[in-house]
Amino acid sequence: MRVTLLQTDIQWAQAQENIREAERMIAENLGSDLYVLPEMWSTGFATEPHHIAHEENGNSALAWMQDAAQRYHCAICGSVAVHLSDCTYRNRHYFVDGRAGKIYHYDKHHLFSYGHEDQYFTPGNDHLIVDYEGWRLLILTCYDLRFPCWSRYATGREYDAIILVANWPDSRQEAWQVLTQARAIENQSYLIGVNRVGDDAKCHYIGGSVAVDVTGHVFARCGCQKEALTVALNKGELAFRRSIFRVLDDRD
Repeated sequence: MRVTLLQTDIQWAQAQENIREAERMIAENLGSDLYVLPEMWSTGFATEPHHIAHEENGNSALAWMQDAAQRYHCAICGSVAVHLSDCTYRNRHYFVDGRAGKIYHYDKHHLFSYGHEDQYFTPGNDHLIVDYEGWRLLILTCYDLRFPCWSRYATGREYDAIILVANWPDSRQEAWQVLTQARAIENQSYLIGVNRVGDDAKCHYIGGSVAVDVTGHVFARCGCQKEALTVALNKGELAFRRSIFRVLDDRD
């Protein structure tokens, strides 16, 4: 499976500009099965989402994801700040499958209390594993990375790759590097981690989006600038590594 990591420089609360940039980056990197955008890719990390979050009805970010996924015959994922009809706000990670015409979503479970995300957003309580092109993809968002029990490979929660989107600042970049590798190692899975670059009112971001294999080896990494990086995930290699070193068989 070909996956393109879209490491964007998100313009604060400028949804249409961010949509245009995402469209441009996909159009210049055609041919992938899946395109992965960062956390809150259309607005920036809006911990106070009033007048910034997309409304559930009339969500321009989701509408574009649906349209682009159909036009480019691919899947697109990334999280969006959404104001629901029940008056709650969700950090909602959409996975839009343009080939099957399906939309999945995962509401971020671990809200970033240090940044007061929990004061305005409602957490989700359900895992999401998407079946796409023969791959089982665990969908996670940013702070979830720090909680290994939440991403644990288990009976009834088997997967082949973790798709993680983030707004992870440069002040904690070393943790990003270590934890993305750790989650891949302990679950013997691929991990695709897509971060952003640029600045918002509170943080500076230097990207470092990664593709990690089942051994924890980072086989592709973005730099510190806006970048699209395409990688190939190998199902045969995944099965081989799991068969010769059977860590998953020894889990509780």
